[in-house]
Amino acid sequence: MRVYCYIDPGTGSMLFTIFIGIVTSLIFVLRELVLKLKFVIKGGRVETSSERYPYVIFSDSKRYWNVFRPICDEFEKRGVALEYLTASPDDPALEAEYEHVNCRFIGENNTAFARLNMLNAGILLSTTPGLDVYQWKRSKNVKWYVHIFHAVDEGTGYRMFGMDYYDAILLTGAFQEKYIRKLEQLRNLPAKELQVTGSTYMDALKAKLDAASDAEREHSDDTQDRKTILLAPSWGESGILNKYGSKILKALLETGYKIVVRPHPQSLTSERDVLEPLWKEFPDSEDLEWNYDNDNFEVLRTADLMITDFSGIIFDYSLVFGKPIIYADTSFDTAPYDAAWIDEPLWRFEVLKDLGEQLKEEDFPKLKEMIDALLLEGQKSERGVRVRDEAWQCVGQSAQKTVDYMIGKYEELFAERV
Repeated sequence: MRVYCYIDPGTGSMLFTIFIGIVTSLIFVLRELVLKLKFVIKGGRVETSSERYPYVIFSDSKRYWNVFRPICDEFEKRGVALEYLTASPDDPALEAEYEHVNCRFIGENNTAFARLNMLNAGILLSTTPGLDVYQWKRSKNVKWYVHIFHAVDEGTGYRMFGMDYYDAILLTGAFQEKYIRKLEQLRNLPAKELQVTGSTYMDALKAKLDAASDAEREHSDDTQDRKTILLAPSWGESGILNKYGSKILKALLETGYKIVVRPHPQSLTSERDVLEPLWKEFPDSEDLEWNYDNDNFEVLRTADLMITDFSGIIFDYSLVFGKPIIYADTSFDTAPYDAAWIDEPLWRFEVLKDLGEQLKEEDFPKLKEMIDALLLEGQKSERGVRVRDEAWQCVGQSAQKTVDYMIGKYEELFAERV
């Protein structure tokens, strides 16, 4: 007698991803042991002394300096000691002049994680997902791990188990809580501490925009200037450049507008095979420019309209700069992400229609007409304000609230020693 078992494709994909995750985790455990031995043998500094750093920030990339700088500035303002550890040798933090914030490079990739795995600290704050999943393990000498978002979406776009083993998560808006709680219930995880603190980098963007001169802010409204369209894709199989490649670049060039293409920074590492043919086919010219600036302020400020997919830059551009967007239909594949566990529409896709218009491949021939109409109409202001109020709370107070949380939590955890 034969017994047949059917597993639907979605569940099968999820189970396969979990299996790969378990196997990979076992490999990384063995690699971690080897790394620790090499690290010690080569004279690496093992930070498991009796000295504890009360507050530590870890950044895996220089591109998150916009998230952490306001927090470092707030620690400095309060005269409270902070260790800022970075895995980028060219992190702008290393050039910052602080008295109370000590910024240092701890090595790249596995070298950085080997040091973090032996760290002695009270509170560690990071935007890096995957704690205790792959090579970054919880140190037995770190009391409390806190995750901070670098985007104002619902937080399900990390690779699976991205935030599972943090102790606390700082939210940009209260709407994110239901997604986190849902994942905890499905995975039988203890409830993490959640605190709404807003978005540090969006606060900084807004302050920078407010400080700009009227002439600079109104530059994009000068009808004598050639309008600029920004193409800002995410990375991965569902991103615009992966799915549409040269088709969308040709369609954009046919509009006659100045085109700026800003690939996701991760694309430069993970999908150069996608970018290199496009660089060759569409080199920099007076009509098209490739942008890789670490600070995206100028490219966002000068663009008149942005085309993207599911990238978090949607919210930077729309909510801070108040300009129209077009979002491409890329049929987002949730399989590798925490989103695969959520059986309801994701917040980011539900609110897109309140911020702009959807672009499908069959619309490419009329892309200019779509752009012209949106430039004339401007942002859908009333609905955009609703999305902003939901996603980006504590406006202008995020750095203060983040530092308040870290200091308050440390005092609670080590009350008998403070």
